Amino acid sequence: MSTIYQSPEHEFEAQPGLPEPLPEDERILWQGKPDLKSFALHAAHLQWFALYFSAMVVLKIIAISRSTGGWAEEWPGFAWALGLSLCALTLLALLTYWSVNATMYTLTNRRLVMRIGIVLTITFNLPLKRLAQAGVHIYPDGSADIPIKLNADDKIPFLHLWPHARAWKLAHPEPMMRCVPDGAKVAKLFADTWATMNQVELRPQPIIQPESSASSYGQGMAIAKVSQSRP
Repeated sequence: MSTIYQSPEHEFEAQPGLPEPLPEDERILWQGKPDLKSFALHAAHLQWFALYFSAMVVLKIIAISRSTGGWAEEWPGFAWALGLSLCALTLLALLTYWSVNATMYTLTNRRLVMRIGIVLTITFNLPLKRLAQAGVHIYPDGSADIPIKLNADDKIPFLHLWPHARAWKLAHPEPMMRCVPDGAKVAKLFADTWATMNQVELRPQPIIQPESSASSYGQGMAIAKVSQSRP
């Protein structure tokens, strides 16, 4: 279990990541938060925003170079375009940092607790007996997304979870631990804990390290799967 820093805005918590003390028969197995670099690349997609704004600035340069007035008259427009692009990227980077800093995932022997939210902090308690399936997608840097499928009669609104939700699962949103470091290790611990809690014997399923970040969730993603968890 890693050592977690307790920030001032979460001083109300009984302990980092948990809104109230755990029962005597419950213990923390793992705590963590998203890897900042991985989250910036795979969740916030900052590289694509940087490419977009760079293209806009380049197009502005080309337009000014071909204009009749040239740089002597058009440089204020370029300064505005460059300044606004830098401001937008800075704001996106700050939102990414704040989102990672406010997030805490806690796995106990009985539940998964997700504390998320920048301005409005929300804590989701997900009992392991109420989870029907989990998966894993490992990135080349070793971090991983771990999506979790809830039982059919449980539902959390997508907007309450975002960005800690699997993309495009709008009808039945799936909570997801985003970009957790040592993803394969955390995924195995989660699967083993889930199996122990549900008294289910899992068949070994190798977690394959992808050759590139282009790989997507597939049939081999399941690390824990049943048709229905026991009540």
